[in-house]
Amino acid sequence: MALAIVNHGQTPPPTLWQAAGALPPGAPVVVMIHGFRYSPHSPAHDPHGHILGLAPRTDARRAVSWPRALGFTDAVRPDEGLAVAYGWEARGNLRGAYARAAAAGDGLASVIDALALASGRPVALIGHSLGARVALTALSRVAPGAVRRVILLAAAELQGRAEAAIASPSGMLAEVVNVTSRENDLYDLAIELAVAGGLRRALGFGLARRRENWLDLQIDEAQTLAALRGMGFPIAAQAARCCHWSPYTRDGLFGLYHALLRQPDALPLWLLRRHLPDTAAPRWSRLLAGPQGNDSGSVSAHTAGSHASAA
Repeated sequence: MALAIVNHGQTPPPTLWQAAGALPPGAPVVVMIHGFRYSPHSPAHDPHGHILGLAPRTDARRAVSWPRALGFTDAVRPDEGLAVAYGWEARGNLRGAYARAAAAGDGLASVIDALALASGRPVALIGHSLGARVALTALSRVAPGAVRRVILLAAAELQGRAEAAIASPSGMLAEVVNVTSRENDLYDLAIELAVAGGLRRALGFGLARRRENWLDLQIDEAQTLAALRGMGFPIAAQAARCCHWSPYTRDGLFGLYHALLRQPDALPLWLLRRHLPDTAAPRWSRLLAGPQGNDSGSVSAHTAGSHASAA
């Protein structure tokens, strides 16, 4: 079983623990978490038939199979590791989904602890949008050492909440790669206004102070892309004025995530940091500069402000 489905509020199948216990040394356990507007209880919005599935619906927009892009297939090959697709109720308004994301993170923490125990290794997490909030909440709740590395994609979370998660006992033993883009600026503003009245900052610019186990990766910055290409990750350069999905729709990025999650020792954060710029581009710089090339995931400013599409 290369891919297992686990939904918040439901008991994981016993085969999950059996598969985790049968993994050979070095095989990864990766938990994937969707964001806003998905629901495992709605066939039309089911993440398991979309980004979290091995065979996404062909009529769906932005239907990139995360598990396949991370090296998981239908084949029974224990060396591939174990991918866990974590579903939760993310429909409704943004404020309500934000609150439910914390509850989903609490539920995920117990699953992660059990996976780490059954497999005898730390678990890796990757989450987009509000799925990043789920991941950070879980990180702050798990046993120290249960999570080794987390990838946040256009995280819909506030800076202070992330600070608390990385400062927790389990957070201090984990590594976080925070994938950002100035394409996401309107979405960062939307989460700031919806849940903090615009008084607190989102994670688009990372933490308030540097931490050795936290790395911000701005994927629409020319120096960053040049550095990653030099390290063997040819990531497409095109960028839109506004796009919430570019961290997983941009060509080449999953090659980087594959390496980060499957070979953490071969790609340490200090090595990435050595080659990346020290500062991020200012907010609104992408919106003011205009699009570069074509990005099929781009949306209008009106759509971004309303969060009308699945994230």
